[in-house]
Amino acid sequence: MTEQRLARAELESAFESIKRLKDRLQDENLELREQIDQVFMFEEIVGSSPALKAVLKNVRIVAPANSTVLIQGETGTGKEMIARAIHKLGPRKDHAFVKVNCAAIPLGLLESELFGHERGAFTGAIAQKVGRFELAHKGTLFLDEVGDIPLELQPKLLRVLQEQEFERLGSTRTQRVDVRVLAATNASLTQMVAEKKFRSDLTIA
Repeated sequence: MTEQRLARAELESAFESIKRLKDRLQDENLELREQIDQVFMFEEIVGSSPALKAVLKNVRIVAPANSTVLIQGETGTGKEMIARAIHKLGPRKDHAFVKVNCAAIPLGLLESELFGHERGAFTGAIAQKVGRFELAHKGTLFLDEVGDIPLELQPKLLRVLQEQEFERLGSTRTQRVDVRVLAATNASLTQMVAEKKFRSDLTIA
């Protein structure tokens, strides 16, 4: 009987050791998977500074939501890459990521570029044009240098952010879209609001 009890105790000890080893391997495997996921989630972003880690932590927090996000930073700091990371981690990742550089488009053409136009809406409009908001339907629209959108166009932008609807230039027919908007700027929107160059309600839309 004593030998049987010893054998049983040794067997139980062996099982306990195996269980501890299995749990340890599972923990290590989970940690490794998280590291691999992080590499692929932010494959375009290189760096390990505390500031960058804080930014990427915020990316993980806001990505699952459908809320509008404003990304601020100096030119050349990778605002578009942050926007792409938010898109890739979000629920719209399987749909389009459409980019518009608001500073690179002549003011007279920006409304048409964003919202589209109908044939004959203005001189040279020989065909109907679908705007970027429609192209980004179900996906994400990235408005780079959003501070460059002229004041007279901002009410239309506010409406599409709040109501998800707009009219193409030269049309009275309402278009409805399902778009998440990510915006970026290197300007101080607070200062622009104070100077009456940017609508205050757009900063909280």
